[in-house]
Formats: sequence, structure tokens, C-alpha cells
Amino acid sequence: MADETRVFIPPKRVNTDYPVIDTDPHWRRAYGYARPEDWTYGAGMAAIGPAFMLVTERYAPSFSGRGAFGTVFRLSCAVGLLAGAGLVYQRSCLRLYGWTENEREVKMDMREMVDKVKRGEPLYGKSELTPYMQGVATRNSRFSALMANVVPWANFVNHGQHGVDTAKYYQQAERELEAEKVTGGR
Repeated sequence: MADETRVFIPPKRVNTDYPVIDTDPHWRRAYGYARPEDWTYGAGMAAIGPAFMLVTERYAPSFSGRGAFGTVFRLSCAVGLLAGAGLVYQRSCLRLYGWTENEREVKMDMREMVDKVKRGEPLYGKSELTPYMQGVATRNSRFSALMANVVPWANFVNHGQHGVDTAKYYQQAERELEAEKVTGGR
């Protein structure tokens, strides 16, 4: 007999220990919300490949010809930079997903979005794509940072499907505008 209490359909929202800010952040937003320590980790990741090349060339020279080391070294620098940028993106996205501590990003997000509401701008930018194509882009890039080491993918499309209730931004903007009205705009 089947167990009647077993759940086969997962919930629409992922349970996280921290507030979810964005489940499909635009790449500019992910890099904009990156912390200085993310950039430090990224720089360290970028330096590993070239440092390894220099150490191995010092202690076990390649003897592969006069110009071979320079070309391979430049390639390791380029791959290292890409890996470092990917690490920065991934660490920032994990905070936006609410999977790691994100108090700073929650405050930044609220300030950014409330300011956009006050200016009358769309929260997540304007898009020239049809709603259907925006949905396709969303489905292709949501939670993409989780597998960035396998398939480097990011969101390059402005759309309104970010997995959060945007009413909180409008309510906060309303409270702030009301407070400004009471204090006379000071």
C-alpha cells in the first residue's frame, strides 16, 4: 500500500534560511551586488592557473621552444580570469537566492527597488522581448549559477519573473512617501 503522506510535487518556492532576493538575477545585478570578499576570492581563483604555470616552469622547464611558454601562460591567464569572474558571479547569486547570508543585499535590494518605484521605472528594467520569450529566457537561466562550473550561463534578459513578491517594494515606497509628506519633504 502506498504511503499517503508522501509528497511527490516539490513546493514552488525553495525553502531557504535567508530571504530570497532574486531567483534569476540579471548578470549586471549579480556583479553589482558582489561583496569585496567575492572579488578577493575571484582574484585568487584567477591567479591559481598562472601561478601554477610559473612554478612548474621554474622547477620543471618545458623546453618546448622559445615562444611556447608565453602563449600557454597567456591562455592560463585568460582561463583564470574567466574562472575568477564565474566564481564572483556564483557567490553573489547564492546570496541573491537566499542560500547564504545576505543581510547587506536585502537592504541594497530594498533601497534600489523602492527608488525605482518612486521614479516610476519598471523594477527589473525594460525588455523588447515578447512575454513568451521573456518566460523562455527565465526558464533557461533561473538558478543557473548552481551549475556554472559545468555550463557557464547567466541571465542577460530583463523580465519580471524573479521569484519574489514585488508588493513589498511598493508598500515601502508608499510608507516613505507618506512619511515625506508628513515631515514636509525634509
